[in-house]
Amino acid sequence: MASFNGLGMHLGNLPLLSSASTRSISPENLTGEPGKGGMAMPDEKSPARRLGQGWKVSPYIIIQPGEVRLLADIAGSGAIQQIWMTPTGLWRSSILRIYWDDEAAPSVECPVGDFFACGWNKYAQISSLAVCVNPGSAFNCYWEMPFRRRCRITMTNTAETAMVLYYQINYTLTQVAADAAYFHAQFRRVNPLPYKDVYTILAGVKGRGQYVGTYMAWGVNNNGWWGEGEIKFFFDGDHEFPTICGTGTEDYFCGSYNFDVGTENGGYREFTTPYSGLAQVIRPDGLYNSQQRFGMYRWHIGDPIRFERELRVTIQALGWRGDPRKGAEFLPLQDDIASVAYWYQTLPTAPFPKLPGPEYLQVV
Repeated sequence: MASFNGLGMHLGNLPLLSSASTRSISPENLTGEPGKGGMAMPDEKSPARRLGQGWKVSPYIIIQPGEVRLLADIAGSGAIQQIWMTPTGLWRSSILRIYWDDEAAPSVECPVGDFFACGWNKYAQISSLAVCVNPGSAFNCYWEMPFRRRCRITMTNTAETAMVLYYQINYTLTQVAADAAYFHAQFRRVNPLPYKDVYTILAGVKGRGQYVGTYMAWGVNNNGWWGEGEIKFFFDGDHEFPTICGTGTEDYFCGSYNFDVGTENGGYREFTTPYSGLAQVIRPDGLYNSQQRFGMYRWHIGDPIRFERELRVTIQALGWRGDPRKGAEFLPLQDDIASVAYWYQTLPTAPFPKLPGPEYLQVV
């Protein structure tokens, strides 16, 4: 059998031998060095104080309010292959950032819950190829993230209380192909969306690459159906009109007809699949939890959107003014909309919009 470099593995090449080296960073091995895991010594308060070294002495870290904690600093070439973590506290207050090859600005900057397609600070089962969220708050990411010289991952706690973080970052050290691009993820939120404004998912991207996914946390501020808006992809010279224009919000997320299976069957129907899902529907309780909220993802794994020079992605927020069965008009909505755009591109990364402060980001 021929060898390969250890990137892009799938069932068909699992038997093939590789020259790549497997490494893993966790609180039990903060550097990922070979033979350095489980070396912490228990103190008199440790649950392992009678068992000693090697008996689950350091399985988590505590990140203090305002602290920026370095989770990983990897030298050399290789790729992040899987990230697992289970953060405590408010997920919008924990900011994940990833830097490639000594770039000063991050290529990933996102509240941790939204990055893992859980933007409302409530658990929702997600069973997809790129992201899995499992009981009770287990975030898993399988986006492959190549780097050539260095990878640096940080977590910032913007809350007023300390957070506990269990995590594991699994990666490989190996040669990276010349045509491999760098993973990016950018968060945005507008609350509320101004009347007749179009929501921007991504803008200002410069370089060559491919767009690979969208997560949206959509909070509805009107009665009625809210997802008539079209998603549009503008790239490589598009100005007023896009190259790709969708037909409706639920259509883009691979659903149909309002995600609605009828009131007799429960109305909105959650679903989670390898490439798309309406993973979360938060229904009003008739008292203080008054807002209806949705979490949706769409991964362009089989159909990446390729661009050569530039990319911009927008989506409309549209409902109905009246009964659509009786000649109603569209109603521009003023909803609470947040999103994460996922893409690969060449470096350097164009500067991201400034991330809002914790009060603006908070889910209330």
